Amino acid sequence: MQVFGLPGHIIRNARRASRLIDAQPHSEAASRRDLLQRWQRARQKGLSAEEAAKAVGASRASLYRWQHQLQPRSRRPHRLRQRTWSPALRKAVERLRQDYPMWGKAKLGPVLRSQGIAVSNATVGRILADLVKRGVVEPVPVLRRKLRTRRAKPKRPHALRMPKNYRVSHPGDLVQLDTLSIGIAPERTIKQFTAYDPKAKWTVAQPFNRATAKAASIFLDKILAEMPFKVKAIQVDGGSEFMADFEKACANKGLALFVLPPRSPELNGAVERCNGSWRYEFYACQDLPRPISEIAKHVDAFQHFYNHCRPHGALAGLTPKQYLDRLRAAETPPSHMY
Repeated sequence: MQVFGLPGHIIRNARRASRLIDAQPHSEAASRRDLLQRWQRARQKGLSAEEAAKAVGASRASLYRWQHQLQPRSRRPHRLRQRTWSPALRKAVERLRQDYPMWGKAKLGPVLRSQGIAVSNATVGRILADLVKRGVVEPVPVLRRKLRTRRAKPKRPHALRMPKNYRVSHPGDLVQLDTLSIGIAPERTIKQFTAYDPKAKWTVAQPFNRATAKAASIFLDKILAEMPFKVKAIQVDGGSEFMADFEKACANKGLALFVLPPRSPELNGAVERCNGSWRYEFYACQDLPRPISEIAKHVDAFQHFYNHCRPHGALAGLTPKQYLDRLRAAETPPSHMY
């Protein structure tokens, strides 16, 4: 496996490490030494050289040879091909490759010969390999990788990650938003936008034919109109329906917009759990009409039931409406204090 594009210091350190490994005793030499020792012990017990060789699983000729040459011999040729190109030819190849950085020997060779330079494609290839080895030119795979730039993510002028010091202590401090996909018929699927306040357990929902940023901005108006407290911040995932028009609407209304990190739906767990209630307590139990305007009426009815009549375990059996009433009564000072 070849690795391109590593920093120079990593490559140099890897070369030093490989030389240190070569300087250590070779694993093949250790295996040969073990076979030799077993062969010699077998001979000392009375076996012949041939019988002992069969016992250890090696040929007798090899064992005799290993007695004189334990370290494996290098397979490097004694006589290496010498460079036959001139500095002028090397300079010509380097200059042409810099003009055409994606070309190899098959294209550079004919161009050089058309300029009156007698050179074969193989020689051009060896010159290119030498230039790459010296770091004068970059290999084509590295250049191609640089061109594969990742598609720029859409800019989020208003949305940001939730600050670590952000505290949710009152209803409206953070409202979680999510979408729910529901198949009301084999060929009919709708999208529901769900908002949920984890503190008051209050929910607002609205169905649409498609989950778009325009639909999300319309749903935002419903959230602000039907949440019985002031909404300060919205938390969403990275879906495209929570960008563009929706983000602009949050900015225009002065709402903080927090976007979850990738692959972290558990941070929006409250609205995910609320979506489960919508799926199994409403959509699984209702025979809904097909027009989205008629479905919206049924959604509004269950939303009112959820907030005003449905007991909530996390609120000690209170409904969200009862919880808010008690919370406001506790925060309101007695009249005699005025």
